Amino acid sequence: MMKAVILNKDFRLEDGTVEKPQPKNNEVLIQIKASGFNPIDYQMLENELEKRLISSPVLGRELSGIIVEKGSDVSEFEIGDEIFCGSGSMGSNGSYAEYISVPAAIVVLKPKNISFEQAAAIPSVGMTALQTFNRLQLKPTDTVLVTGATGGVGSFFIKLLIANHFKNVVATVGSEENRMLLLEMGLHHDQIVNYKETHLPEKLLKANGNQPFDIGVDLVGEGMSEVTAKVLKVHGMYVDITALISKEAKEILFNKGNTIMNISNYTYSMTKNHDYYKDSLTKISNLIEDHLIVPPKYKIVGNLSLETVLKAHQMLKNNLTRGNKLIMTH
Repeated sequence: MMKAVILNKDFRLEDGTVEKPQPKNNEVLIQIKASGFNPIDYQMLENELEKRLISSPVLGRELSGIIVEKGSDVSEFEIGDEIFCGSGSMGSNGSYAEYISVPAAIVVLKPKNISFEQAAAIPSVGMTALQTFNRLQLKPTDTVLVTGATGGVGSFFIKLLIANHFKNVVATVGSEENRMLLLEMGLHHDQIVNYKETHLPEKLLKANGNQPFDIGVDLVGEGMSEVTAKVLKVHGMYVDITALISKEAKEILFNKGNTIMNISNYTYSMTKNHDYYKDSLTKISNLIEDHLIVPPKYKIVGNLSLETVLKAHQMLKNNLTRGNKLIMTH
């Protein structure tokens, strides 16, 4: 048996124990050292769309750890290898547990120059940001608005833009502290707009040389999806990462003939496209080992327990992460 935080029959989380998984022929058994929290973790408990992604009473979708057993078909890893992965719904259980068994095909060696905590902070935000960057195929002349730019995905996306010498970006933040984060990453004062300012659409357009944007990468949704839609050019591109786009925003986008690009990692777990996970994390790992980007800032919420999970979910829900990826140690 192993310790885990589980969903009970009343759909509430509690401390518990479950069977320790046995790796199948193509799988590795990982002793989890650290796991990351994502908004989807609490949204699964509240939102019908995300509820369908629950495949185990143990939630949690990304981790780092050590391989302790492997199936007979696994040749690319050894017992004792330090790894990280985005397990999605593809593991024996979620990552709120001591162990997890996952297909070896989605596992990548941990970059040598970072800790287990830093590695666990990467998969979800890193793969989402990289997918966004790759699918946009930006031209040097494109202008991009990034809302919620100091959240997990936003800050990773900004790092990718800067690492690829992309200049025409305007980002929104809600605090002086977050403004400083973006300045540290390499943006300039005139590229950063506080979304709490009055006449926000006008301020954003002014920051873009009084021109509408080619692309809006919206990491906030709801009210911000409308603002983003308003400042996009005709036939521009709205990138939806939250699935929280409002009805009003959809109308504005439709009337402007804008394209909506939906970004989802779950597509690839549903289609069992393991290469997507392996290739994305390998690319990110190389960028980190070559010091072209730095891993996300993180905050340890606590060790493996119900108390830690509930606290992390609450912090995510109330937007109290302060630009940190929330991590649980095991």
